[in-house]
Amino acid sequence: ATTTTDPEAPSSDIERIRSLPLTPRFTFESFVVGPSNQFAHAAAESVAHRPGERYNPLFIYGGSGLGKTHLLHAIAHRCSQSTAEPRVVYMTTETFVNELIRCIQQQKMAVFRQTFREVDVLLLDDIQFIAGKERTQEEFFHTFNTLQSSGRQVVFTSDSKPADIPGLEERLRSRLLQGLLADIQPPDLETRCAILQEKARAAGRDLPEDVVLFISRRVQNNVRELEGYLNRTIAFAQLTNANITVEVVRQALSAMIPDERQVTPADIIRFVDGYVPDEQVE
Repeated sequence: ATTTTDPEAPSSDIERIRSLPLTPRFTFESFVVGPSNQFAHAAAESVAHRPGERYNPLFIYGGSGLGKTHLLHAIAHRCSQSTAEPRVVYMTTETFVNELIRCIQQQKMAVFRQTFREVDVLLLDDIQFIAGKERTQEEFFHTFNTLQSSGRQVVFTSDSKPADIPGLEERLRSRLLQGLLADIQPPDLETRCAILQEKARAAGRDLPEDVVLFISRRVQNNVRELEGYLNRTIAFAQLTNANITVEVVRQALSAMIPDERQVTPADIIRFVDGYVPDEQVE
């Protein structure tokens, strides 16, 4: 009998891929919703509630660090909690490519196809990395068709929409365009503040409002960078045994944010003296 302790056994390969770990904190409950991501969040929740019935495939795109991976993990967590116990696979596209290469080298393509074509929900992160890889696109195309035609859910993320991914086969591009495209934009200031407060609470910290504003105003395009600023600030405060204030944040992030100096009366005088009204400019 085949056991999961045999590294060469097909069931072992399948189980290993289907049990790739998820990030526990990446759930719908911890995802901060704002105008920039509201549509993508709603689509992801709908898919997680009834996979394969609507929005198939779901294609979420946007810049780096805006929450695409968070939503994929959230879908996986929600689906895994279902009483139907669907077979869910989440992985990066880079891992998908590496698995394909490994199976080709070890002559295990039957295992590869069984692994990916018999799942109920397939979640692939950063699908743009499939571009230019002909054999990968070939296998992916047939896997995608098999899953979609049998009513099973497929969700992708990318840094750009399908039309803007270079090196993507046209037949694959058209398949990706058949579903729902949902973009995520950089969050506005209010959403960045809410995200920072949520991440601080998750870390067991309660940040003063002026600190939240100070950090949020300096990170405009990347939630991951916002979290990095927070982690550095918390570590600095712990190591120096200090309360988190704006001045402590300035010290903690001195190497990461542009030099700042207070505006003095002399600065204002110099600015006013150098101002020339438009009507005086020839």
